[in-house]
Amino acid sequence: MADPDTRSPLLKALPPETDYITYLTIIEYNLTQENLPILHQVLQDETLAVNIGWDLVHLLVPFLPESHQCLQDISRLGNPREVILKVTESLRLIEYEALDEDEDLDRSVDALLEGASASRAMAEASTYPARTAATSMSGDTAGGSQMTEVPPPLPLAIEQFIALLSMLATLHPRIKTEYPSRFLSTTLQAILASFSNAVSHRDEMVLAIIKTIKSISGVQRPMLPSRKSSGMMSTIEKAKAQSASDGDSTATADLAPEEKAMQQRLLQSFVTHVIEEYLLNLPPETEDVPGMAWCSRVMEKSQPERTIPGSKSMADRFQSEESLHSRVDVVGQLASLAHDLKLGDEALLAAIIAVEKVPVEGGQDEDDPPESAKDIPLSRAGSMLLLAARQVSTVLYHASSKASSAAAGEPDFDIFPDHQELLRHCLSSPAHGTGTLGTEPEALIDATLALGLICLENNAIGQPASDEQFNEYLQVVALLSSNCPSPSLRGHAHYLASTILRSQPNDKARLAFIRDTLEHCPFENLKVSAVGWIKGETIEANPRTPVAGHHSHSSDHDNSSIFATSLALDSLAPYLFPSLETDLLRSPIPAAWQTFQLNVSFYLASLNLLYLLLCAKHLHLNLEVADMWKDNDVAASFLQPLRDASKRFGRALGAGGELAEEKTDGVVAELGLLDETVGRVTGAVRFLNE
Repeated sequence: MADPDTRSPLLKALPPETDYITYLTIIEYNLTQENLPILHQVLQDETLAVNIGWDLVHLLVPFLPESHQCLQDISRLGNPREVILKVTESLRLIEYEALDEDEDLDRSVDALLEGASASRAMAEASTYPARTAATSMSGDTAGGSQMTEVPPPLPLAIEQFIALLSMLATLHPRIKTEYPSRFLSTTLQAILASFSNAVSHRDEMVLAIIKTIKSISGVQRPMLPSRKSSGMMSTIEKAKAQSASDGDSTATADLAPEEKAMQQRLLQSFVTHVIEEYLLNLPPETEDVPGMAWCSRVMEKSQPERTIPGSKSMADRFQSEESLHSRVDVVGQLASLAHDLKLGDEALLAAIIAVEKVPVEGGQDEDDPPESAKDIPLSRAGSMLLLAARQVSTVLYHASSKASSAAAGEPDFDIFPDHQELLRHCLSSPAHGTGTLGTEPEALIDATLALGLICLENNAIGQPASDEQFNEYLQVVALLSSNCPSPSLRGHAHYLASTILRSQPNDKARLAFIRDTLEHCPFENLKVSAVGWIKGETIEANPRTPVAGHHSHSSDHDNSSIFATSLALDSLAPYLFPSLETDLLRSPIPAAWQTFQLNVSFYLASLNLLYLLLCAKHLHLNLEVADMWKDNDVAASFLQPLRDASKRFGRALGAGGELAEEKTDGVVAELGLLDETVGRVTGAVRFLNE
C-alpha cells in the first residue's frame, strides 16, 4: 500500500513538477493543520525555502502553534532579507483586540481535547514542557517521578508575537551586510508597535522580546529564572539545525565601528522604550499599588518603624501575589539586559534632561534610518524608570547600580540640582503652565519620588542655588502630595516635601514657603500640610524646657529661630485663622456649603494649632499669643463664624432643608467633630488670662 503522504498535493506538485509560483498557490489552497508535518519535510530543501519561504509566512502564522516548526524552517533556510520584511509586516498586523475571555476559554478547551494529537504534541514540544514530563527522582524505580505542571496555552495573537520574534532571533544573525542596522531599526520599530497594541499577557511578551534581543546582540548571560506559576516559559529556542548563509551577502569584512555603535544604540534605545511601554500601561490593581511601588518598598526597607504593625507590607505583597511578583521578574530582566548592553547611568541622566529637538521642515523623514548613533534618542520616561530600578535595587537588594564599564565615572546624584532637574523634565511642572501635575502615570510618579527618597536616605540633599530654586522644588513635590490619585504616593510626596523643607537651614526661607503655601495654594490638603509644618517648627523652636546646647535650624546661631518669636505667627495668622463670615454666613447656603466642604480639613487643622497655642503656656510670652488673638480678632472672625456655620448647615441638612439630600452619617459626624473642636478651643481661651 502506498504511503498516504505521497498522495499529498504538497509532495506531488513539488518543483520541478511545477514552477515555484504555481507550487505556492497549491500550498495556499491545500494547507491544513494535518499536512503541516509534510510542509515541514519539504521545506528542508534550501532552494525551495529560498524561493517560496517569505511568501509562506502570512499563510503559516494563523496555524500557530502547530506551524512553529515550518516558520523556523523558513527563518533558517529562507532568504533572510525577504523573510524579515514579511515577519515585521506580520507583527504589525496582529489583531490583539480579538483577545477576549471567550476566545481564551475556547483555546484552553481545544488544547485539552487535542492534547493527544501528534501535531499538537510536536508543536508544544518546542514551546512548553511536555504535559507528561517526569522529574526523575530515583532512576527507573516505581514512584520515582512526578508530573510537571504545564501552563495553559496562550491566546493566538500572543503565540503569533512570540513565534515571529523567534524567527527574528534566527534571521538577524544570518544577515551579512555592510549596514545591518537598517534591518535592525525596522525590526525594533515593528516589535515595539506590535507590543504597544497588546492588552494582556504582556509579561510573556516582554520575556520573548528579551530573549530575541539577547540573540540578536550576542549577549550570553542566561535569563533569570522566573516562578513556575507565573506562566512565563521559555518560548524562543535557538534552532538546533544549521542555518543557511546569506546568499545576498555583500559584506567582506568586520563591521565598521560606527555601524557597531549604531546597532548598540538602537538596542539601548529599544530597551528604554519597552520598559516605558510596559510600566506606564500596567493593569490597575484593586488596591493602591502604583507601578512597582518603589516608594513604599524603599520606605519599608529603610524605615521599618513607619510600617503599621499587623498590616501586610508592600514587600510581602510583591513576594506573595503572582501578578506583582511577575512585575519584579520582568523589570529585573529588562534592567539586566540594559546592563549587558552597556547602558550606563550617565547616559540615562542625559536622556532624561535632554531638550527635545524640533524637527526641521523638509528634513529627514521619521521612517528613514538614523545616520549615526547620536541621532538615536533614548526614551525620556523609560530612562527615568530604568534609572529608578537601578537605584532602588541598591536599597532593596544591596546591588550596584553602576554599569561595570563606567562605574568609576558615574556622577553623584543629589536632590539639588539632580532630582530637581528630573522633576522638571519628567513631570508636568507648574512652570510649564500645563496644570496637570500629579495626573501623570502613577508608575512614573512612583519612580520619580523613589529617587528623591533614596537621596534622603543617603543624605544627598545638595545645595540649592537660590531660594527660588528651593521653593520651586518644594512647590512641585507639595503639589504632588495634593494632586496624586494614589493615597500612598500623596503620603510619600508629603514626607519628601516636609523633609526637604526641614533641611533648609535658613528659617526665614522656610517661613516664606509656608506663608506662600497658605496664602496662594488652592488645594485644601496642601494647606493642611502647611499648618502641620508651622506646628512642627513652633514646637521645635520653643521647647518646654530649654535643652543645653540646643540650636535651631537658623544659619545664624547667635540669634534665635524666627519661629521662637512672634514674627512668624504674626505673619501667618491672617492665613491660619482667616475671616470666614462672608464665605460661610453671608453666601447662599449651596455656595457656603461647597466652600465649607472644600476647606473643613484646613479649618480643623487650624483649630488644633490654635488649641496648642492656647494650652501651651510657655509659648504665650515668646510668641505673644494674646496679642495675636486680639489683633486678628480670632474669636469673632474665625471661631464664631465656624460655630454659627455649623448651626446653619445643621438646619439646612434637616428634613425639607436646602441641603437635605447632602445628609449622610459622615457629614453629621464631620459637623459634630467641628463643634467639639470649636468647643475645646473656646474653653482653652481662659489660659490667656492666667
